[in-house]
Amino acid sequence: MRDMRFASALFVVLSVAFSTADAQPPQCDPTKVIGPMRCAACHENEVRVWLQTPHAKTLEELHRRPEANAIAAKMGIRSIKRGDVCLDCHYTSQSVGDKNQIIAGVSCESCHGAALDWVTLHNDYGGPTVLKSQESAAHQEQRREISIANGMRNPTNVYLVARSCLQCHSVPNEKLVNVGGHGAGTLEFEMVSWSQGINRHNFLRTGNKNNAENSAEELRVMYVAGLMADLEFSTRAVAKATERGTYGLAVAQRAANVAVRLKAIQDQIKDPHLESALVAFSRAVLKTNNEAELTAIADEIQQAGTTFAQSTDGSKFAVLDTLIPVKSQYK
Repeated sequence: MRDMRFASALFVVLSVAFSTADAQPPQCDPTKVIGPMRCAACHENEVRVWLQTPHAKTLEELHRRPEANAIAAKMGIRSIKRGDVCLDCHYTSQSVGDKNQIIAGVSCESCHGAALDWVTLHNDYGGPTVLKSQESAAHQEQRREISIANGMRNPTNVYLVARSCLQCHSVPNEKLVNVGGHGAGTLEFEMVSWSQGINRHNFLRTGNKNNAENSAEELRVMYVAGLMADLEFSTRAVAKATERGTYGLAVAQRAANVAVRLKAIQDQIKDPHLESALVAFSRAVLKTNNEAELTAIADEIQQAGTTFAQSTDGSKFAVLDTLIPVKSQYK
């Protein structure tokens, strides 16, 4: 693989005019949100777990936090629950008539995608009288593919789930950081430890009886896929940098650090998809006002990561077990 130039390029940052494009597109289209209570009709146990998480509690707690209000004041946001900058990551909105209403904190559809277009597809097992246990393998694959095509972030591909997390645990919003004082993403985010503790809700695989743990093989794939998604979103974050400041330096450092970790992993597992992601990133010049080039590179990393999660056999990656967080480290 070509030598990666990210280390020398890390602090190539130019001073330019401030970006006014600070608001990001909504993570969930409010016109297609059905709400967590509709999900609870079939996923009661999953929703019960969710209600105990910080994600759910955001609805009642965020606007009461002094630090959140301080950020909002610096950004000129009069109401945390009405400003798009806060809504996109911290709440779930639903269209009611010609207005959007907050209906939950970070909820089912924040992670799995606004469900209106796929909710009836993802639980069709082959006809109105066919049970999940009777579904053919061919139909299951087709069902997943059509659900994903209609906007579902299906957990059978852990890269899609990791992308959901990084939509908000990275912060592609320069003004929010440099002016508002918001953190430049969750720098300590790591997919296994952040998803397998209080947030884990694997009831379907046990017939809704137990909250199943993931196997060692699954955790290996999740660990690498999560880092690949972090590389993608860190690169996208750098693409938004337009001036020398806290934001640009923090996200560039994050991208560089993740690439180093992935290079060390690749030295051990020799995976072609991870190699493709690292080769793409080796072309990245982490400087300001480089959005088109960095976005194209992030797109390549996304493709490599999605394919990695679809096709990789975690049984081959036992060498990574010493790197993967253990239960005592789960959030």
